[in-house]
Amino acid sequence: MRYVVGYTPNERGADAVALASALARAQGARLDLVFVVDKGLHAAQEVATGHDIAAERAVVNAQREGLGLVPEDVPVEFHVRHADSLAAGLIDAAVEYEAGLIVVGAASSGLFKRHTIGSVANALLHASPAPVALAPRGYRGTEAITRLTLAVGQRAGANAAIDVAIGAAERRDVPLRMVSLVELDAEGDSGEVVNAAHIHANTVLTEASHRLPDGHNASVEVAHGRTIEECIDDLEWDDSEILIVGSSRLAEKNKLFIGTTANKVLRALPVPMVVIPRDYERTDSP
Repeated sequence: MRYVVGYTPNERGADAVALASALARAQGARLDLVFVVDKGLHAAQEVATGHDIAAERAVVNAQREGLGLVPEDVPVEFHVRHADSLAAGLIDAAVEYEAGLIVVGAASSGLFKRHTIGSVANALLHASPAPVALAPRGYRGTEAITRLTLAVGQRAGANAAIDVAIGAAERRDVPLRMVSLVELDAEGDSGEVVNAAHIHANTVLTEASHRLPDGHNASVEVAHGRTIEECIDDLEWDDSEILIVGSSRLAEKNKLFIGTTANKVLRALPVPMVVIPRDYERTDSP
């Protein structure tokens, strides 16, 4: 199992390494720290100087700093890739290494322990063929993940995310919580909406429980509020858990496309999020 980590020598890169280490520990996964160099800029510098000492020094420093952030018990390798963009370099690396996950940090402009989607994460969330894990700003927990939460939509489907969540919970032997987020200003009577969410969430839980080992801890919660952000605030979150969501139904097959609801969730979510591509068939991530 390999996880590609988008590493840059800054706070965003440190957040990504911390999350990747936490995910890798219980899974026995290997990390591939990928430092992407702009292909066009690199070529221009090579032509102009024949040898770019500053660029080489930057790579050496990034390698030293990045590897120094990884716990000793997590296998890791550092890579330099030349690509037109950071997102393109990470996707190419994930395809080549057959990675089960791409891990990146939030943009540096966001609030502490909150997500802000920068250009790199945005590009990944609209094109990646592999699941993408997003670390909130300031994430530093490297201990193994202790709980998985799956966001269960009110529409049928999202089977890929459900499959991944069930498989990951079983492999890691951690509790699986399924939550349904209900905006009370949605169309229809609020009581009917909440009741329908309970029924759907419990149906998913019942089906999932048959696929988990006997005695495995699985639960269901319905959070409601006037907005999705209020729903997120209505839930209790452990420091060492992650939220798993499915890609939008508008996504192409085996590709990511984050929808409106997931974007709202990200703005309020205090823990990492993993987004699963539509019709993703592997279940060995996160």
